[in-house]
Parts: sequence; C-alpha cells; structure tokens
Amino acid sequence: MQYTKLKWITGTSLALTLLAPNVHSAKAAETDLVNLRILETTDIHVNLANYDYYQDAETDKYGLVKTATLIKQARTEAKNSLLFDNGDLIQGNPLGDYVAKIDPLQPGETHPVYKAMNLLDYDAGNIGNHEFNYGLDFLKTSLSGSNFPYVNANVYVDDGTGEKNYFKPYEILDRQVVDEDGETHSIKVGVIGFVPPQIMQWDKANLEGKVVTKDIVETAEHFIPKMKADGADIIVAIPHSGIGTVTSEGMEENATYDLSKVDGIDAILFGHSHGTFPSAAYDGIEGVDTANGTINGTPAVMPGYWGSHLGLVDLQLQHADGKWTVLNGKSSTRGIADKDGKPLVARDEEVYKAIEDDHQHTIDWVRSSVGETTAPITSYFSQVKDDPSIQIVTNAQKWYVEKYIQGTEYENIPVLSAGAPFKAGTRGDPTYYTDIPQGELAIKNVADLYLYPNTLQAVLIKGSDVKEWLEMSAGQFNQIDPKKRGEQSLINQEFRSYNYDVIDGVTYEIDVTKPAKYDADGNVINPKLQRIKHLKFNGKKIDPKQSFLVATNNYRASGGGHFPGIDGTNIAIQAPDENRNVVIDYIMEQGSINPEADGNWSFSPIKGPATVTFESSPKAKEYIKDSRTFKYIETKEDGFAKYTIKLKNSGKDEQPKGFIANLISSIFK
Repeated sequence: MQYTKLKWITGTSLALTLLAPNVHSAKAAETDLVNLRILETTDIHVNLANYDYYQDAETDKYGLVKTATLIKQARTEAKNSLLFDNGDLIQGNPLGDYVAKIDPLQPGETHPVYKAMNLLDYDAGNIGNHEFNYGLDFLKTSLSGSNFPYVNANVYVDDGTGEKNYFKPYEILDRQVVDEDGETHSIKVGVIGFVPPQIMQWDKANLEGKVVTKDIVETAEHFIPKMKADGADIIVAIPHSGIGTVTSEGMEENATYDLSKVDGIDAILFGHSHGTFPSAAYDGIEGVDTANGTINGTPAVMPGYWGSHLGLVDLQLQHADGKWTVLNGKSSTRGIADKDGKPLVARDEEVYKAIEDDHQHTIDWVRSSVGETTAPITSYFSQVKDDPSIQIVTNAQKWYVEKYIQGTEYENIPVLSAGAPFKAGTRGDPTYYTDIPQGELAIKNVADLYLYPNTLQAVLIKGSDVKEWLEMSAGQFNQIDPKKRGEQSLINQEFRSYNYDVIDGVTYEIDVTKPAKYDADGNVINPKLQRIKHLKFNGKKIDPKQSFLVATNNYRASGGGHFPGIDGTNIAIQAPDENRNVVIDYIMEQGSINPEADGNWSFSPIKGPATVTFESSPKAKEYIKDSRTFKYIETKEDGFAKYTIKLKNSGKDEQPKGFIANLISSIFK
C-alpha cells in the first residue's frame, strides 16, 4: 500500500476555544507515517526444495526455494519489512526424517532448514507442534543453528511451579524504519509465540515429565502487558493455531479467533490448519472481514502450507510525540502457483544451493529398495472401500505387537490393528493421493503410505470401546436418504480423513442411512443411534466385556482425534519404533507382498433411487473400468473427479481389476 506523509496539527477543540477565547493556538506537532510490511511463512514441514520425494519428481506446488522468491519480491516493494516463521518446520517429509534419524544432526551442525532460512534473514520464529516429534534434545540441537531468535510463551518447565518458561516467551526487536519522507525512526517490535496445548497428548512420550502447557489466550493476556512495560511499540502475535470457533472453552487447539480479542495485539500471523486467510472460506464468521483480512478488527494472515503461499500484513503506523499508533492494516497472501497449478515464480537458486547436498542425500535414501508389490497400490478409493494399503499397515502393526507381547502379561489378549487414510485428497488437493506402481517397493513408497514419524503404541480396551471407536470413525460419512432422488454426497468434508480409522481383526458394516453418533470433534450428538452393525470377532458377535489390544500410533493412543475412551489412560504398549519403520521391517521380512484387502468392513446395503457420490482424483477412473460398484461421472473445475458408488455389501469378488487403495494413519496438526 502507498501512503503520503500527513502533517497533523493538534490543538484545542472548537468548544475549548469558545470557552477560552484567549487561547489562540496550541503547539503544532508533526506526525510521521510509516508503512510496515510483515511477512509470514508457516507449516513448511521441511519442504525446502520444490520436490515431491514420494513421487520422486519436481513440483511447482510447494517448496521454500520458491517462497523465497516471493519474499524477496515483497521486500523490494516496501521500505520497511519484517519476516517471521510460524513453525512446523523441522518435520513432515523424508528430508526431515533423514536429518533426524538416518544421518542424525550433530551438535555444531546446521539443520538444512536453517541453511535456507538464515539466508533469508528471518527476524524471529515460533515453535509449532511438530517441532516436538523428534524429542526435545533434537529440537534444541536444531534451533542452535538458527541465526534468528525463537519465541514460545505457553510451554513451561514441568517443575511443579508452572512459572518457568521452557522457551523465551517473547522478544522485543529493535528496528529502524523509514517514514514516507525518508526520515529514519527507531521502533520496538514485540513478538510472542504460542503452540497448541495438545502437544502434551500428541507427543506425550517426548514431553511428559519435562514440560507442561497453558492456554493460549490466558497466556497472551498475561504477557502482553509485560511486553508493553518492556517497551514494545507494536506487538505481533504468532500462534501456531487455526482460527477456531466464536465460543471458547479454554485450552483450545485453534484459538486465533479469541486471541484477536486480546487488547494490545496489533497483528496476528497464524497457521497450523494448513489453510489460507483471508479467503472466502471464512466468510460469514462474526467479526471476520475477509476483504481486509482482519479478525475482530485485528489484521491477521495464514499463508497455506509447505511454502505454497507467503503471508503479508501491511500496517500503516503513526509516529507522534514519541509514540507509535497503528492507524490501519490489511492482510493478503501470495501463492507460488495459480489455482491451476501453473508456476508463478521460479525457485531462488541461492537458497536451493544451500540445501542441495541434503536434498540429494534424501533422494538417494528414499530410492533404496525394501521389497516388492505384486499389484499397484493407490489411495483413490481409500475412504469408501476396504483399502489394501491400509491393510498392509494394519497387518504390519499387528505382526509387530503380537511379537512384542510374547512372554508378557498381554500374550493371550487378542490383537486388533487400526489404520486410516492420509493421502485422500487431503487439504483440497486433487493430486494428494498415493499411486505406487507394481514392482519394487522403495523407502519413498513406504513413506508415501505413512507420512509421519509416529511411534507404535497399543491400547488395552474392551469390546464396547472397539464399537465406540468405530462409531466415531463412521462420522466420516454423511447421512444418506435412500428414498431421495438426486445426488447425495457420501463424505463429510468436515471430518479429517486421518480420523477415519479402519480396525482390522474384526468384521462390521456401516449403515449410512442412520445419523452419525459422534461429530468430528468426538461429541455425542445422537446418543441412541448407531451406524456400526454386525460387529464380530472370530465370526461371533463381539463381547462388550472382552479385552483387546489395539495397535495404533502415539497420536491416537494419547487422545488425538477425540475418540471416545481413547485418552492416553489405557496405553499398554509404548514401542520404541516408528509405525513407518514397522511397515518397512514387515515388508522386508515378507519380501513380496500382495496388497489385497480382506474385506472386513462394508456398507450395509440400501435400496432406493438415491445416487450416492464422492470425489477422488481423475486418475482413479483407470482402476474402475470393470467395476460394478463405482462409476466415473465428471471432472470438476477444482481438479477433483466425481464418482458414484453403489452402497451394498462389497466383497473381494467386487474388487475391480487393478483397484488398490491406499492407506495412512497418524497425527497432524
């Protein structure tokens, strides 16, 4: 935005002049206007190069090397700018795993993310929830390579007092800015960061007994006055947190909406939910202005994920009588590609060269072989049919746990295994699916099946808990009216695909003509209804009182996803191995795998004229040419294709030739 410097004359009001006619004028005070541009990246997840390690190919859709070009362009347009990162930086793709697990970062070495980011002169960074995935020691070693400060205010040392911050809660940055007349001024910019309090559940094994967390909004209300007292002229809040709801119950994962109400915050740079703000997706929310990019009057921005966008907040500041005031502000985002995926910028070669060696080492690693598959593995239908790739993972987890419990008190308890699809068009990306060809299976393929470095855990629960677990999962589906003509969408878009757990080791049907018992947040909304029918173990109706060990991951076992009865109190096994490595070991032992689902779940058959639809990749139609269950309808403008599905009992005989779906189960945020 362009502004011209204004001269403001302050003096008595007309009323005061009339009351005091001898007062002719007041001392004139000059007011200077400064335009300050604040830039944000968030949720990079180690996507430094514009490269898809799972497809082993370059991409134009993400990569910090391309965001870097946007950063440099945005800086040239502004006299004054600051650059911040919001976290979820060191974990999320094979490069992050390589640096943490395969060739571990050593003290004194610089993590690749900081080789890149130090070149871009970031002013400060915030801690995201995935920063804790590799443990506090690795996080400390990684952060030591950063040339810019880090802040987090709501993680505390677990010393019983709750008073000692684990990280520095805020920074006061001393900066020089140039006004519209070219004059230089000093300004103190306060920056404060936050992380979802739920890290204590998501990374319990890494954090329990070491740190505790506090509510984001309450923490802000505590520290903002201190920042003002320390001289902050303006304050930038960086919550690794989505917008959330207009009502708050405390300890919210997504607390940005309520944070925007905290007095003293001048701009908010948020993230975590992998969306963009401002955008039409947030129209209609009370207090949200998507035209100007404000939430309850506070300029705020969220720039996508993986370096797909750069966030900008343009503030107009007034400097008068030694004080700074924010006159107005507007936020926006800029993408590295257009809506059709066409690149808008080239990569920054300086940044790419800084990480090129680490990038190549990662490529070499993910290409190494672990076995072979006798059929393709895709995830195009993983939300609507028993999925062979999920089967591979659940089989591997069950195999591991059954070996793990030999000779223990759990040896004679039946083992079930839970898995879910991750790459199922997640985050509105029609290319975000697994597509592994028949033949050699490399590490990159297994990483494609299981994206995150979760560790394997098993919970000890009853048959009644298994039933409720599946009822929660069944919330992925909308209610279908079999008597209603016309199209009805099957998938509830508010329900994350990684929360659609399939539990292998039991058989069951899902009746989508009934309303869901639970909503996407695990709240009971229809207590007397049930979608799970004919739940059986070993061919017999499941005993509600029988004990089961269910293999899963640390995220789910610790309460991630708000599943009923799964809250971290019934964890029986905390394995030292990652789920992903368990899958690799399983495939290596098998040598060759036949990715065929066992058909342990299906939809209850329905009769009527209803046309049930769902969306997947256009590539999926190549796998259903001979199918009696699925039919391709059209490819939409957003890149997704629409299909119909016949809801009836679907056994292996209905598996179309070449049809294989994918898997994945895990965390996120």
